[in-house]
Amino acid sequence: MKSRFHLRILWPFILILGMSLIAFFFLYPFVERSIQQHAAASGDVNFVPLFSLFFLILTIGLAVGLLVNIYYTNQHLTILEDLTDAAKELGDGRFQEIKFPENVGDLPEMRELAEALQKTAHQTEEQFNALNKEQTMLTAVLGHMTDGVLIADDNGKVELLNATAERLFRIENDQAVGRSVTEVMRHYSLVEVWEKTKNGYPETITMELGSAHKFLQVVGINLKKDLPGRTMLLFEDLTQTHQLEIVRRDFVSNISHELRSPIAGIKAISETLLDGALDDPPAARRFLVRMDSEVDNLIQMVNELLELSRIEAGRSSFDFQRSKPCELINNAFERMSLQAEKAGLNLTQNCPGNLPQVFADPARISQVFSNLIHNAIKFTPEGGQIHLEAWKDENKVVFMVRDDGVGIASKELKRIFERFFKADKARSGGGTGLGLSISRHIVEEHGGKIWAESAVNAGSKFLFTLPATAGDSQD
Repeated sequence: MKSRFHLRILWPFILILGMSLIAFFFLYPFVERSIQQHAAASGDVNFVPLFSLFFLILTIGLAVGLLVNIYYTNQHLTILEDLTDAAKELGDGRFQEIKFPENVGDLPEMRELAEALQKTAHQTEEQFNALNKEQTMLTAVLGHMTDGVLIADDNGKVELLNATAERLFRIENDQAVGRSVTEVMRHYSLVEVWEKTKNGYPETITMELGSAHKFLQVVGINLKKDLPGRTMLLFEDLTQTHQLEIVRRDFVSNISHELRSPIAGIKAISETLLDGALDDPPAARRFLVRMDSEVDNLIQMVNELLELSRIEAGRSSFDFQRSKPCELINNAFERMSLQAEKAGLNLTQNCPGNLPQVFADPARISQVFSNLIHNAIKFTPEGGQIHLEAWKDENKVVFMVRDDGVGIASKELKRIFERFFKADKARSGGGTGLGLSISRHIVEEHGGKIWAESAVNAGSKFLFTLPATAGDSQD
């Protein structure tokens, strides 16, 4: 820094010195006359009065100059203290609390310093607000991302974890920051991805994580260009996509099998007829009846697919009307009694006569009952029982189809209403696995809920609710 000497600091002394000299030269004639008179009277020249006058004026001048200098110096020091406090507030980031002195004196340097501090405070506050805004935006983006984000340094210490990653690894960001990636992620494959990425080798893997069987796509990104020494891992949850792929694969497998069986049967029957069975009327009729049955199966399969497609697209119409629960059960009971009897099963019902009416489409609810009873017939051994029942539960009516069949494993209960899902494929027999899915959509369109209760070799209960209408009971 260049050293400078400011004469403005000495101006009080220079002013007082000038005034002292003026006073000295003004008083000098009087002192000189006094010395001459004294010399004429005594014959001896005495310069003491002259020196006394000089030192008196000089002493008074210096004292006054010192007092003036002290006054101005103290004034400037006060301003400097105020500017120093303002600089400290600026350094601490308390921009709203900064107070600059209104009067900074007449020194140009002091004014320049105050102006520079004010400009710096304004610019720093703008930059701080901009950074704060960017940080808020970044926090909001990271917090609402469906992908998990983890950032770690070269030493393997976690520096950031967003909300999705917190839920994924079941740890809060505050608890994760500063801990090793091994402690936070707790999976050797993820640690391996981080190590490869840290060493400059971008890595992407797909893996299954934890007891919840989450399927993740993990992408490692080295941030050396933007954040030297940092590595970021992105976690994309592919669980739903994986499940949809399983459903799609199951559907293709199921529908291929279900289509192949009737088509193969029709093909075999047609070949038999062409080979001469047409000439035997009884045999030909028997084969044609079988062909007609296979065609009915194909038509049912196509109709179920179209029905599900229309319901899911919201293009299916419903004819809602006040309906008596017992009539809904009776209609289903009469329609399915013959099928149950042919299967060697006992179909029973129990419906109290005082149940309130429900607002429903009778044809659609009949379809739900048919699907549930048909499902019970298919999985109940000969000699078993299927029971239909209804009761009131608060402001809704609960309908139940219970069987004492083979039951459903607990791990499959939560999926049985999915499209194309077939529980226990080894014992499922025919069907596309669409009936229960269609039933779920129909019940939900009525504002109700459908669920199942079952255990292996302990039978099954399929229950659904319909909202009760206001008014008297059906009697």
